[in-house]
Amino acid sequence: MAMQETTPEQLVEYCRVIVIIPAYNEERFIGSVVLKARQHADTVIVVDDGSSDDTAAVAEAAGAVVVRHEENRGKGAALNTAFREARAMGAGVVVTVDGDGQHRCDEIGTLVEPILSGAADMAVGSRFLEVKSDIPAWRIFGQHSLTLATNLGSGFSLTDSQSGFRAFSPRAVRTLAFNSAGFSVESEMQFLAREHGLRVVEVPITCSYDDPPKRNPVAHGLQVLNGMMRLVGQHRPLLFFGVPGLASLLFGLLWGLLVVDIYSRIHVLAFGYALIAVLFTLAGALTLLTGIILHSIRGLLVELKESLER
Repeated sequence: MAMQETTPEQLVEYCRVIVIIPAYNEERFIGSVVLKARQHADTVIVVDDGSSDDTAAVAEAAGAVVVRHEENRGKGAALNTAFREARAMGAGVVVTVDGDGQHRCDEIGTLVEPILSGAADMAVGSRFLEVKSDIPAWRIFGQHSLTLATNLGSGFSLTDSQSGFRAFSPRAVRTLAFNSAGFSVESEMQFLAREHGLRVVEVPITCSYDDPPKRNPVAHGLQVLNGMMRLVGQHRPLLFFGVPGLASLLFGLLWGLLVVDIYSRIHVLAFGYALIAVLFTLAGALTLLTGIILHSIRGLLVELKESLER
């Protein structure tokens, strides 16, 4: 008799699934999100990140394990806290869900399938692999812009870099630790995945945008871009310093050729032009050298950290 194919829902039954929800002032939605998540998980952990409303009380009443931050420390810190709790509980797979109700918890089974089958260390729910959601046009433009910037900065490509609906293997949960305080933590995951060689796949998901955003979308996007620039500087210093340094150096050298051409034709040194050429050449050389030095130092630190962890 042929063996029946194992469904995502059956795979979930074989493993301890823990859903974690970072929440800040989400009392309106958190109760329903917890109740829906509990139908597809063994445990739901809500990290109340310094909320001023009843987020913690509502989540607890809905059956979540609630961990409180006394003050708002940002999504990255909330995820670090939740990952520690999940590790202590012996999670077989960890799923992150946003607390505003935009994600469909009945898709958890499909999202965790690549983790449970051993195909990936991180599964990212993508809103753009298959267009199933009614996403406002301004959101699509903003998300694609942030995704393009994150892909270029991290050197690791996804179709939806800002998705908060993700699943993680035990290896990923042990490996990942976030330094981003704000909403650039999803971008940081791409940098860390590339750095630690984590296997990443994307899974189509559906999102609901029935309510207007709580945060100003322009301010939110700028916050993510600011955080991403810091990530590029920290994780890829050669790219961060090398590209502008090389551009400045080439511009200075080309401008210097113009100075030489002027002198060869009229035998007069264009002092102003020459000064510009020298400034751009020196600035470019120093910036490029800085990138090379920092890249080498970072490589040594990564090797030292890996040797200490063995």
